[in-house]
Amino acid sequence: MGIWFNDISRESLGQVARGDFAERIGIRLSDIGADFLRAALEVTPELHQPYGVLHGGVSAALAETVGSVAANLCVDPERFMCFGQELNASHLRPVTSGVITATARPVHIGHRSQVWGVEIRDERERLICVSRLTLAVMPRRASAT
Repeated sequence: MGIWFNDISRESLGQVARGDFAERIGIRLSDIGADFLRAALEVTPELHQPYGVLHGGVSAALAETVGSVAANLCVDPERFMCFGQELNASHLRPVTSGVITATARPVHIGHRSQVWGVEIRDERERLICVSRLTLAVMPRRASAT
């Protein structure tokens, strides 16, 4: 049995994060495998910091997006939700343009917490950022009616 709670196809990934912050800045879920989830983002001047390179906060947002979606795909969505608790990001190489790709892989998938490692690479496969995301696995509350 794989890590994903339900089967999800590569084609249906586009429906997972619609109309949210990630879509607004251009993050798109691009690939899913037996033990990874991948997202891509085109680096444009709107995503630069004042010195003309990709803003570190954008890399952090990309890492948290792909890791959070992956974590939530590992739990029963009727019973649980995963929420980010801690994110660290080490920025290793500046990027000014092109498409960057973030790949999230589980470090730990537990009943109460998950930890995901996220590598962000440029089009030449050079590592530009490495992140670790810790998430709490929380029971969904019954909706008040």
